[in-house]
Amino acid sequence: MASLPSKFHHFSSSIEGIELPLEFTFPFYYVPHPLSVLASNQLQEYLHNQNDFTHDFGHTDPTEKSIGKMFGVLVVQTEEGEIGFLAAYSGKLAESNHLEYFVPPVFDILPAEGFYKKGEHFVNECNRKLAELESSSVWNELNHELNELFDQRNEEITNLKASIKSNKSNRDLLRNEAKENLSLLELKDLNQQLNYESQTEQIQLKRTTKSWNEKIAEVEQKMKAFKEEIEYLRNERKVLSSQLQKKIFSSYNFLNSFGKNKSLYSIFENTVWKTPPAGAGECAAPKLLQYAYLHGLKPIALAEFWWGNPPASEIRKHGHFYPSCRGKCEPILGHMLKGLQVEENPMEHVPKTSDEIPILYEDDHLLIINKPHELLSVPGKQVKDSVYKRMRKYMPEATGPLVVHRLDMSTSGIMIISKSLEIYKKLQFQFISRRIKKSYIALLDGEIKDTSGVIDLPLRVDLEDRPRQLVCFEHGKPAVTEYEVISIMDGKTRMRFYPITGRTHQLRVHSSHPDGLNSPIVGDDLYGERNERLHLHAEQITFKHPITKEVLTFQIDPEF
Repeated sequence: MASLPSKFHHFSSSIEGIELPLEFTFPFYYVPHPLSVLASNQLQEYLHNQNDFTHDFGHTDPTEKSIGKMFGVLVVQTEEGEIGFLAAYSGKLAESNHLEYFVPPVFDILPAEGFYKKGEHFVNECNRKLAELESSSVWNELNHELNELFDQRNEEITNLKASIKSNKSNRDLLRNEAKENLSLLELKDLNQQLNYESQTEQIQLKRTTKSWNEKIAEVEQKMKAFKEEIEYLRNERKVLSSQLQKKIFSSYNFLNSFGKNKSLYSIFENTVWKTPPAGAGECAAPKLLQYAYLHGLKPIALAEFWWGNPPASEIRKHGHFYPSCRGKCEPILGHMLKGLQVEENPMEHVPKTSDEIPILYEDDHLLIINKPHELLSVPGKQVKDSVYKRMRKYMPEATGPLVVHRLDMSTSGIMIISKSLEIYKKLQFQFISRRIKKSYIALLDGEIKDTSGVIDLPLRVDLEDRPRQLVCFEHGKPAVTEYEVISIMDGKTRMRFYPITGRTHQLRVHSSHPDGLNSPIVGDDLYGERNERLHLHAEQITFKHPITKEVLTFQIDPEF
């Protein structure tokens, strides 16, 4: 019998009676297979008790230096039919790419004698020289002198122009008075004198400007050598960094079950990004699959979980399972999973909801509906069934976009539907100007201590993992939510939300984020844990009817 690969782990508990999955895990939306859960539990037990490395995860006593980490397990089968698992971490752990328990990276950039370290040395040398030049006392003195010259020139020329303008006004006044009191000959002499004064002032302005520009040019000439050297070093750094990055991406080669190799560059060349993002290929899933293929192991099931303190912007809960990231991993795994029988993407097969959408109110201009959960507001790329499609069928003569505002697919509740473009525009204006008031009911997985409050956390899309949102104080858009607790029971909080803004996933992120309520909405498969449904419902809306001008309020209770 052939020896097992060194990173192959046997299950410490019995797996008898657990059936193997018929298909490999769809990595971007899944419920972990029981074998993946067992493997994860065993890895977590190792992380609790190990003495192989030192790393401050922060899940027990978080500090400023605490860093959580994404881990992954891959259940595999040997050619002899033995079942075990592999373990991996994303990126580096304890400043290392090689730890005994875990599979190695697809490509190791850390060896001291490798091209990355050598290339990094040259880039760092450029940075060192740049720092020296830009902090040079001569350079700083010249910059200071130049700024002072500009200030002095601007001040003197501004004052001179003001004086010229004032003198011109006085000359114009003198000419007007002279026309009434002087003879033609005297007037002629006076005009000649005044014109001479004007010309003299203009000459003075030109000379002054020229003098200052010459002084400035003299200093700029002294700075020229510095600028040229700085620009040269910046360009050299850019070229070296680009060459290094290209070489790195060319060194990452990924296998699939057919044994076909592809580099990062070739994998990403047909994507919208064209070039791989930083860190591509360093996630747990590609490492696991690469090791399995290299050692003749059949991939059975995959799972990834977060361990430790959450990052500042993303929502990550200690011990919770998460899908693979789309920005970095989707193109790579799209190649690596070829040849495996993979589960269908569940997002392309949304459960069929009733063809009839409950209508709460209807007149000649608009409708108020109660959108079922798991129904899109507008058609998606794969799924076409939506509120829009059904409303278009219900009223084929209606004009305009129909759907005035949207709810997430998993969110149920009140929506306004317009019957004409005119009504749509008028209602849209009310939304944009925040004249429409809405409230939501949610069930949170946790007990909220404060009975009411305001959450103010700006949001932006996670470019590497759409459609997830990030809290970002630098580039995020304002997102404000008021809340009040309705009741607390069995460790869960029934909450009413009043969104002041309407950002994507606003209520879901504000509920889950540690700086928000730190309690995800029950059933939130993006920021919490899956359940039979997302427990979020748009319960009430208040707006002014665009025709009658009557203020209308509609309310519908959730089904949870």
